[in-house]
Amino acid sequence: MYCKYCGSQIDDNAYVCPHCGVKQVDDSYHPAEDDAPSVGFGILGFLIPIVGLTLYAVWRKDYPKKSRSAGKGALASFVLWVIFVVAMIVLGIVL
Repeated sequence: MYCKYCGSQIDDNAYVCPHCGVKQVDDSYHPAEDDAPSVGFGILGFLIPIVGLTLYAVWRKDYPKKSRSAGKGALASFVLWVIFVVAMIVLGIVL
């Protein structure tokens, strides 16, 4: 592996680079303990798809399960709107 700061080759398990002294392990990321799939965020994403997509993009790394719920709601809303528009076009052509 290579040092994230100076680029020197270091041991794969190194905690600190022996050449520049910069810590190699990112201690700042701690996944949230309260992350769980959320029906509420799924419904919110369904009713307001842009909010669902925004929540998905913002929470993707910190709250993966909640973000996936919001993203699924937004995706379901988009798919249903496409089906609705196609059905209206077909009914408009048939009538």
